[in-house]
Amino acid sequence: MALVRTDFQFPNQKSVYHGKVRDVYDINDDIMVMVATDRISAFDVILPKGIPFKGQVLNQIAAKFLDATADIVPNWKLATPDPMVTVGLKCEGFRVEMIIRGYLTGSAWREYKAGCRNLCGVPLPEGMRENEKFPTPIITPTTKAEAGHDENISREEIIAQGIVSKEDYELMEKYTRALFQRGTEIAAQRGLILVDTKYEFGKRDGKVYLIDEIHTPDSSRYFYSEGYEERFAKGEPQRQLSKEFVRQWLIDHGFMGQAGQQVPEMTDEFVASVTDRYIELYEHIVGEKFNKTECSDTAARIEANINNWLSQHK
Repeated sequence: MALVRTDFQFPNQKSVYHGKVRDVYDINDDIMVMVATDRISAFDVILPKGIPFKGQVLNQIAAKFLDATADIVPNWKLATPDPMVTVGLKCEGFRVEMIIRGYLTGSAWREYKAGCRNLCGVPLPEGMRENEKFPTPIITPTTKAEAGHDENISREEIIAQGIVSKEDYELMEKYTRALFQRGTEIAAQRGLILVDTKYEFGKRDGKVYLIDEIHTPDSSRYFYSEGYEERFAKGEPQRQLSKEFVRQWLIDHGFMGQAGQQVPEMTDEFVASVTDRYIELYEHIVGEKFNKTECSDTAARIEANINNWLSQHK
């Protein structure tokens, strides 16, 4: 059974925020308890059915990569008391997402194909093809919208509008490039290419922290290294491990999140195939077998594990 909603009440809980995928509990304005549910979103729409084990996959990948990059940038994670939960320090999040792209694909390719040659203030060379590697990875930030779509914005606009100070933005940029480099190296060891990803940062006691998830299939796109060159040479689609296949399935069924469009029916077979893809990505990117945490009452297990952790860390 997929866990699509939580509604816990923890000691000293100040608030709960239900995001597209995560439910975030604020404990005493100091600790964040982040539950990765099995909800899945595409085109900024939460789809009607959850994907079993997706939350566990995302949470465990993110936890592993936060640990694997802690020498590059301080991050918010304190512990993972449950396979679907990370607890960490509450930070004041910056209102931008740092998107870094190593290849021209996805929304960047769609804009390029439509004639765009300047993405978020970054000039793009003429004559590029879909899935082509950029000479150097490019950073294309977006502003975090309260609702609806995040908006593309340039580094200059972010600084000029005072959304983030010049000093903090430059530090986030430096961290973004170093994290992407590390993620690229880890992916290469596993026969994968880290194509693009996003990072979120926050501030606590004057210090910049990496927050939220990193290098998961929800926040990143991966290609298989094997066959990349041949497929690119022939102009064929790349074999990829990301959420893009869900978006593609929706597009093929006439849905792109626009007004009046109906989400196509998600059959049990389709849902099971999405679970399989998430587990496949986990095993590839982490390099170890995924162990499903099966439980008759997932919500009760999560609640007990969180309460247990909180009681030991008062």
